[in-house]
Amino acid sequence: MIEGIVRVAEQISEGGRNLVFTGAGISTESGIPDYRSKGGLWDKFRPVYFDEFMSSKEARIEYWQRKTELYPDLVKAKPNSAHQAVAKLSDMGLIQAVITQNIDGLHQESGVPDDKVIELHGNTRRVRCMSCDRMFPLPEIHERIMGGDLAPECDCGGYLKPDTVSFGQSMPTDKMDRAVKLSLECDFMLVIGSTLLVQPASLLPGYAKRNGAFLAIINLSETPYDDSCDALVCDKAGDVLSLILETVERIQKGLR
Repeated sequence: MIEGIVRVAEQISEGGRNLVFTGAGISTESGIPDYRSKGGLWDKFRPVYFDEFMSSKEARIEYWQRKTELYPDLVKAKPNSAHQAVAKLSDMGLIQAVITQNIDGLHQESGVPDDKVIELHGNTRRVRCMSCDRMFPLPEIHERIMGGDLAPECDCGGYLKPDTVSFGQSMPTDKMDRAVKLSLECDFMLVIGSTLLVQPASLLPGYAKRNGAFLAIINLSETPYDDSCDALVCDKAGDVLSLILETVERIQKGLR
């Protein structure tokens, strides 16, 4: 593990076009449940597809009931040491952008500027009107639901939905296009806490690697890129990122 941490720290310290790509594994240590592991959200809940949400009030009620169950975990969740390490590396000018599959907003809360975070699947802390695109803070809509408005609508009559990508809903093309461009041009990509199974996001590390970038992966489970990456550390994101940050700081101070 130490060898991998040193290699990653050395690559980050060189600067250049460094990207961080994160999945659910960076946020589980903050108490955010993941989707795919045994006992995860997909074991507990049947997905409500986008066309169901848009065509059925009963489906919208079911969807929002699930969001209400998950709301306490989201409100309690705070950035952990992995988020904080990424934010620190960003502050040091060593991270060009953070591409994330997560919808929890913890990268921004940790201090990474919003314009440096590319949220491929949206952000559940925002609620969007599906007709007029007006945005609402999630706590405001949660309060309405708890007050009995089980399928909340906008003043314009449009359906309100968390600003996230649901099953069957199109990905935001502008964000995906930006992520692809950065991946094709980067010098280094650090993947944290993703199984790299969900397309098209899972294709990004491959773009980076094929164009000569150094690819590093920190994840507890296997990924399709384990055999082709340049550095692999199978351990908890918080522990590993803290050590990477510490090593980078020592390198920057010439203490190696």
